[in-house]
Amino acid sequence: MKAVRVIADAKLSWDDMPTPAPAAGEVLIKVQATAINRADLMQRMGLYPPPPGASDVMGLECAGTIAAVGDGVTRWKEGDEVCALLSGGGYAQFAVAPEGSVLPVPQGLTMAHAACLPEVFATAYLNMYIEANLQQGEKVILHAGASGVGTAGIQLAKAFGNPSFVTAGGDDKIQACVDLGAEAGANRKTERFLEKASTFAGDSGVDLILDPVGGGYLQDNVKLLGIGGRLVLIGLMGGLSAELDLAQVLRKRLRVIGSTLRARPIAEKAEIMAQLEARVWPKIVSGEIKPILDTVFPIEEIEQAHELMSSDTTIGKVVLAVEH
Repeated sequence: MKAVRVIADAKLSWDDMPTPAPAAGEVLIKVQATAINRADLMQRMGLYPPPPGASDVMGLECAGTIAAVGDGVTRWKEGDEVCALLSGGGYAQFAVAPEGSVLPVPQGLTMAHAACLPEVFATAYLNMYIEANLQQGEKVILHAGASGVGTAGIQLAKAFGNPSFVTAGGDDKIQACVDLGAEAGANRKTERFLEKASTFAGDSGVDLILDPVGGGYLQDNVKLLGIGGRLVLIGLMGGLSAELDLAQVLRKRLRVIGSTLRARPIAEKAEIMAQLEARVWPKIVSGEIKPILDTVFPIEEIEQAHELMSSDTTIGKVVLAVEH
């Protein structure tokens, strides 16, 4: 098969590699589309190595058809159209995934749109509704609202009755987020989000902040959280450290939760995917929730695709189409 390799000076090459074989409990997927995540950009630069045992090929999600199944696999058969959450290996013509990390392509979706789903919806759902136990009516702030995780989170919040506020890097992005269901937002390039978000938060504060930024937003995040509020950190794009007012943490009984998805045990990922299939997939089929696709590139144009992802101009996902 062919796959994307990182070569000298972090350059990318579409080269021949051995085709993986599914182990017991795994499936082999003939990949038709995969999507880019910021973790891929970090891995390319040597800053985010794959967990032990995972493929060193980039790519945390894919969509395609089942090509083979390993021993003990009962749900899937050759030819089934699926999308999958991966620990790595998506930038290739074939990828392996545990049976429980695989879901059917929702009816009516193309493979390109299906490839937009697994990583961002699993991340958003995990951190909003499992880690933070967000309840109907509670308010949420979503930083990087126009990102893949952000656009997924906005739609989940709207579908499950949670008013949301976003930050993003442009007025066009804020408008796109409002169109998806956010109540309001702040352009991080032209205004400090604390003032506008305080109006959204009201006297009682917000219940959850989903934050891929980290240090740069920590103090304002803590100010905006209400009694029993939860701050879930899923990235550190804005810094590794910051001062934390522990008096506010105590007084408001706050919880600061660090969360990653990629290195979680297979059983935990299977439970997340099962909840997605039960609670979110029907809303995708009905059109209430939709994948947000910015641009599709042939995988041979991986360098240009990464450049676009790095530009911070996209809304939703950048997808790579894979030919055989």
